[in-house]
Amino acid sequence: MVVNIPRASAGSLKAWLLQDSGDRQGVRVGPHAATADKTHSWWRVMCLTGVDYFSTLGYQPAIAALAAGLLSPIATIVLVALTLFGALPVYRRVAAESFRGSGSIHMLEKLLPWWSGKIFVLVLLGFAATDFMITITLSAADATAHAIENPFTPPWLHGQEVPVTLLVIALLGIVFLRGFKDAIGIAVVLVVVYLLLNAVVILVAIAHVATNNVLITDWWAALTVQHGNPLVMVGIALLVFPKLALGLSGFETGVAVMPQIKGSATDTDDDPAGRIRGTKRLLTTAALIMSAFLITSSIVTTLLIPQADFQPGGPANGRALAYLAHEFLGPLFGSVYDVSTICILWFAGASAMAGLLNLVPRYLPRYGMAPQWARATRPLVLVFVGIGFVITIAFQASVDAQGGAYATGVLVLMTSASVAVTLSARSKRQRWPTIGFGAIAAIMAYTTVANVVERPDGVRIAALFILGIMVTSLISRVRRSFELRATSIVLDPSALDFVTSDAEDYDVIRLISHEPDEDTEVEYRNKSRDEHRFGNIPGNSPIIFLEVLPSDSSDFEEDLLVRGVVKHGYRVLQVTSGNVPNTIAAVLLEIRDQTGTIPEIYFEWTQDNPISNMFKFLITGHGEIAPVTREVLRKSEPKAKRRPHVHVS
Repeated sequence: MVVNIPRASAGSLKAWLLQDSGDRQGVRVGPHAATADKTHSWWRVMCLTGVDYFSTLGYQPAIAALAAGLLSPIATIVLVALTLFGALPVYRRVAAESFRGSGSIHMLEKLLPWWSGKIFVLVLLGFAATDFMITITLSAADATAHAIENPFTPPWLHGQEVPVTLLVIALLGIVFLRGFKDAIGIAVVLVVVYLLLNAVVILVAIAHVATNNVLITDWWAALTVQHGNPLVMVGIALLVFPKLALGLSGFETGVAVMPQIKGSATDTDDDPAGRIRGTKRLLTTAALIMSAFLITSSIVTTLLIPQADFQPGGPANGRALAYLAHEFLGPLFGSVYDVSTICILWFAGASAMAGLLNLVPRYLPRYGMAPQWARATRPLVLVFVGIGFVITIAFQASVDAQGGAYATGVLVLMTSASVAVTLSARSKRQRWPTIGFGAIAAIMAYTTVANVVERPDGVRIAALFILGIMVTSLISRVRRSFELRATSIVLDPSALDFVTSDAEDYDVIRLISHEPDEDTEVEYRNKSRDEHRFGNIPGNSPIIFLEVLPSDSSDFEEDLLVRGVVKHGYRVLQVTSGNVPNTIAAVLLEIRDQTGTIPEIYFEWTQDNPISNMFKFLITGHGEIAPVTREVLRKSEPKAKRRPHVHVS
């Protein structure tokens, strides 16, 4: 596969890299996109989530056996119980309340306004990035393990896990550099074939156990000797459960792909009831299928594979079901199983890459916390592939070593989802749902903390992502302070009438910046008098007040609606925004474009310290308004003759 990069100037290379950066909503890439050109039946979309969720069968039974030993079946039953009675109800509610594909992170963003919400989202993005990145690297490592352990693989590839895994990740990056298309059809084929092959392996293994009952009695005897009575076994299973938590992956992906699900004819943008029903069916069906496979695979692998073979370097390490496929069905069937597993694991990495490529543009640039190039697919692909290389080398392409980091990302997202639905139920005064979801959140929080204490690699990786996001965010927010932040501007009929009438009748539009504090006739009269006097506005010249009503200053980009009102006989343009100078500049440019007349605006100097004004502007969007407005205009309109005029007195 060859990437055709234009052999031209650096400008052409830059244009190729930033080709799709004009998409300001992060909705363009793959199955996690916020809009879909074509929707599909819920069961087909389930297969799309299944490349992530079901593919964990490639390594979950081996990791469970390594973590829990002979207790693996009991610990897996605990995992399934939490899946069906914890994660599933939580994400069914997430689907009902966050149906545009933004998942639980968007719920928390709405429930936690202003900077607290933004910072919390940035932290969650760090863990989400950990989840997706480890999905890519762990899946690639497990695909490598299946390939190298196949009996038909050349012997010289043994011991080359790291280079082969890097090659798998590089191929994934090449596909996305060329342009990733909606691949639900491929996902359906991969998931159906993979599940059928797993069903064959498990049924054959169950038949083998049924004809050798001594396997069950020997297992139970060994378990009893090792752990004592059944209550002790359950207690120990609960303790080791966090190590198995990577089997919970896939739920966040399930709600992220909601826009791909076909709804009903009566669906609306604000109430897509049919799409929500389809998503709930997807989540429930996927959870039931996975639960059945997890329990049965855990039982047969524990009973049929010696514990020593699960250890690092053992033939069943990271590939327990593949071991059984070769053992009971021969090398030919085993090789078919290996190829199927390699394909679905590789495609799980593709799904994770698509998730990252939509998650980053959906939040960070909108917060002003990433450079503009972060909206483009190709630079992000190169960044994520590079990070994947670093993680693979750091963990030496080990599936076991990455299990803790993967579980950490999954568990933090699930804990945040549990907290989100608990807060949602509480805000709606739903007592029993609040109690139920609160209990689930507590269990998830315990599991997360236990996993972090036991295996801190995940939180270390997440901390690096969070630190990188925070530092980049701060630098980017400062560097982008003088950008126009309005994604759209609409002047209502009254506002448009005010500015067009002045442009047509007087060939001039004069606005006075007014802080909307005192709403009295005296306030407006004094302000008008002072600006006419100190700003040298001709006495017969009409004026329009411009007021920016404060809102959440942590929002970097906004859709602006300019309303025209009459207050105490004075014409006033009012707009709601958390970024005063940037909004004023955007409104002035929109008035110029609407009327063809270059407007003039009059300010009063503030009396505060300039240093404190600077920090006030960065944090609250206020501060020294006049010079910042002029600077935003200067950077946005390079031609001085077309630039709105700023007067300060």
